Amino acid sequence: MDAGERAAELFASGVNCSQAVLGAFSQAVDIPEDVAFRVAAGFGGGIGRTGGMCGAVSGAVMALGVLAPPSDPRDPAGKANLYELVQSFLEEFAKAHGSISCRDLLGCDIGTSEGYLEARGQGLFDGRCPGFVRTAAELVEELA
Repeated sequence: MDAGERAAELFASGVNCSQAVLGAFSQAVDIPEDVAFRVAAGFGGGIGRTGGMCGAVSGAVMALGVLAPPSDPRDPAGKANLYELVQSFLEEFAKAHGSISCRDLLGCDIGTSEGYLEARGQGLFDGRCPGFVRTAAELVEELA
């Protein structure tokens, strides 16, 4: 099973978008899945359900950080290489979906009660988010 399928499967099981993407790579980087889920827990819904940066995007950035870290975290060149990789990911994700913002991707502001209920009522989390999760994990797999 590829990372995109695994991330979509995890999302369907009930974890949030960020947890699903980071969790899809937990075995590859020897991090227990439950630890990956705890690390990524607050990033779902556009970071704490504020509608900010898409949680799948946040999970992907975390995955890139553990899959392709600089050998020395203080090395400026290593950090620059990772940042370049992250920028490539962000560009490709935005190209695929038009944005990296949860609010833009869903077309409503889930940071408000009304917006959250609107998204739920329209089935946006079940209809759109699995595609975002899948794309994020596939791009990580491709880039890392």
